[in-house]
Amino acid sequence: MINADFIVNADSQIISFQITGHADSGPYGSDIVCAAVSAVSIGTINSLQKLAGFEPEVEADNLNGGLLTCQVPATVTGQALATAQILLQNLQLTLEDITQQYGQYIQVQTKRK
Repeated sequence: MINADFIVNADSQIISFQITGHADSGPYGSDIVCAAVSAVSIGTINSLQKLAGFEPEVEADNLNGGLLTCQVPATVTGQALATAQILLQNLQLTLEDITQQYGQYIQVQTKRK
């Protein structure tokens, strides 16, 4: 199962997310849940760089897969932070939409820091 955990601060801003696990909803290379989660999460990180204009702190297990973390640096403020919130909320909503049909393969949670 894929677990997607979003961490929000006292202002209800998403400050990080972590995605772990494997969907195992199909054979390797044909797992549509894994493909969807990978596409939207990597797309979000790329958008943070290009649209919000900062480098998020990212950790990924490129050898085994099954781990992706992304942290918004504490120095990000103003318009960059506002843009980041739109992108991160979109990611969270998209993953929650995926759970509507594939809930046995993915779980999304929000945790307060």
